[in-house]
Amino acid sequence: MTRNNEWSLKVLALIKGGNSAAAINQIKVAPSVKDLQHLRTALAAARLPGTQGVAEVVADQIDALAAPRLHRSP
Repeated sequence: MTRNNEWSLKVLALIKGGNSAAAINQIKVAPSVKDLQHLRTALAAARLPGTQGVAEVVADQIDALAAPRLHRSP
């Protein structure tokens, strides 16, 4: 059974409503890489004008969440 990705649909609704600043803030606190990838495909399918900046933020967040973390002991 596949889970409906509500988070990405809500962020996409913010973008469609013209509130890209709120959408970017939500993208920065995204729950997982999978949610961001779903948002990226939804943005590509929607083909909304003026979403290049949002798409760049999504790509940056995917890179940040997918990268291995370097931990140092104190």
